[in-house]
Amino acid sequence: MMKIFKLPKEIKALIFDMDLTLYSNDEYGQYQVDCLVEKLGNTMGRSFEEMNLEVKEARKKLAMSGNGRQPSLANVLTSYGISMEEIVRWRNELFEPERYVGEDKKLKETLEKLSKFFVLGVVTNNPVLVANKTFAALGISGLFPIVIGLDTCMTSKPHRIQFEKFIELSGCEAETCVSIGDRYDIDLAIPMEMGMGGILVDGVEDVYELPLKVIM
Repeated sequence: MMKIFKLPKEIKALIFDMDLTLYSNDEYGQYQVDCLVEKLGNTMGRSFEEMNLEVKEARKKLAMSGNGRQPSLANVLTSYGISMEEIVRWRNELFEPERYVGEDKKLKETLEKLSKFFVLGVVTNNPVLVANKTFAALGISGLFPIVIGLDTCMTSKPHRIQFEKFIELSGCEAETCVSIGDRYDIDLAIPMEMGMGGILVDGVEDVYELPLKVIM
């Protein structure tokens, strides 16, 4: 169920997370985690099962040292000495969204309606190439003028830099932007600290309802 944390008095821009926000597919979401854990295990000389347990523990420790906020998988991988450049390469090589998601006409109609009122952007922890492949599979290519991926700033959410980049490119003040995503700690917490609005969604079904919530 959608949860609105706050909305600016004047909204100029909507910033979407991509995975499990613009589509709902738990199988693909889990695949993205599992194949990176497996790749890390191969690099570290561990089985998938061993590496998976170790990554879960590493995630807990990073959360405890980061005010309880859940870290992204990319930030867990960097704690093992994997460079962000390597993580980008792994994601570009391994992720095939077209195998898991298909054309979504209702999402396209929703985004077209929203684009008449707001600047639309995506901030994702996947590289821009994977984002563009996902947009093509969903049938929404060209609807996001601003796409900020893992390889744009070489930094993974949760972090200010990607949202600062969006502000720079859009020309919108933080106080007129709304961040929309399926993970509070990763998609919403920092943007809201910057003065943005925040909307937590369970998946694309909630995104379909956004025009009723944000067009005033």
